[in-house]
Amino acid sequence: MKVFDAADLQGILDYADLADAIDAAFKGGVTVPVRAHHTVPVEDGRDSTLLIMPAWSDTGYLGIKTVMVAPENASRGLPAVQGIYQLFDRATGIMIALMDGPELTARRTAAASAMASRYLSRPDSAKLLMVGTGVLSKHMVRAHAAVRPITEVMIWGRRPAEAARVAAELKAEGLDARPADELEVAVRWADIVSAATLSKAPLVQGAWLKPGQHLDLVGGFTPEMRETDDAALSRGRIFCDTRAGAMKEAGDLCDPLARGVIKPEDVLADLFELAGGAYRVERAAGDITIFKSAGTAIEDLAAAMLVADKTGTKGQGA
Repeated sequence: MKVFDAADLQGILDYADLADAIDAAFKGGVTVPVRAHHTVPVEDGRDSTLLIMPAWSDTGYLGIKTVMVAPENASRGLPAVQGIYQLFDRATGIMIALMDGPELTARRTAAASAMASRYLSRPDSAKLLMVGTGVLSKHMVRAHAAVRPITEVMIWGRRPAEAARVAAELKAEGLDARPADELEVAVRWADIVSAATLSKAPLVQGAWLKPGQHLDLVGGFTPEMRETDDAALSRGRIFCDTRAGAMKEAGDLCDPLARGVIKPEDVLADLFELAGGAYRVERAAGDITIFKSAGTAIEDLAAAMLVADKTGTKGQGA
């Protein structure tokens, strides 16, 4: 059995390659049962979430990700996402690899949004706003820049010092990044707005969106979370990663669906339909597109299989 820590995955999982691998996985050949989703009460703070996410492929792999999402970790100086990924040989049940869960999750989440952006955003999108300053923020910027010609980046967060820190770190990598003082101004400026927060109240207002924009919503993964408001959904063409997950678990969709603000048919396609060609996006110049990601074990398995393929990590049946 091989062990891949965060540093190993950083060197292996290129964002563009991973977007390709996720696209291929959504085209077929992967089975994904419904994930187990449990609320873990936390005294004097926001509850944690336990996720158990299995998937297996026709090519001989089976994987399980076990994750704790602990919102209170921010106050402890720790990443909110903690976990491990186990990759098995499907034929024998032998574990062939253990992988760092937070790094794999961050990279596959960012790459899934990059994959969606290839279908949904304008090919000439050059200005990116990142809403949120957590662990995902730099991954999201790098992934979007891997698939679109991003020349300018703005970072907004509730804590300006954190936005300045993230911007400085990205600038050191060669990206033209700077902190944003006012969220509304930054949203109106951007070609792509990516949000990765744990907010329970809408941050990105629909009234601020402009024709031609792409809105990438990543952070709200429970029914109580919202990163944008109802007005945004009424203005944009809505897409998601999986209907079964995003429309039932993610507040940005399941809340307005439950209240009748939008109807199920207003969600035009998920990544299965986009990757498989069942829905072809014909984007008019002024269209606003919205992508809601809730996360799925397909993306985790695609990332783990890419690691295995790149490193020659094989089981008897793979």
